[in-house]
Amino acid sequence: MKTRIIAAFVALTFTASASMAGCLKGAAVGGVGGHFAGHHSVAGAAIGCAIGHHMSKKKARQQAAQQQAAAQQAQMAGAAPAPTRR
Repeated sequence: MKTRIIAAFVALTFTASASMAGCLKGAAVGGVGGHFAGHHSVAGAAIGCAIGHHMSKKKARQQAAQQQAAAQQAQMAGAAPAPTRR
């Protein structure tokens, strides 16, 4: 039974969207941590999911900002220099 659960988790992790994958990874880590911290696996998984989802969205926003900044720099580098007056 545990093998099936682990296989399903791995399959979902690789096929899920980025924010869903963050939730699944966080839930796995939180569940294990909660289990060892007083048999609170479900609470740990719920908190881990929320944190994983938040961190995943934060990383996606940072990557989007970096791409936008790189696009702006490329656009500025490709622009013709302003003519100088004499």
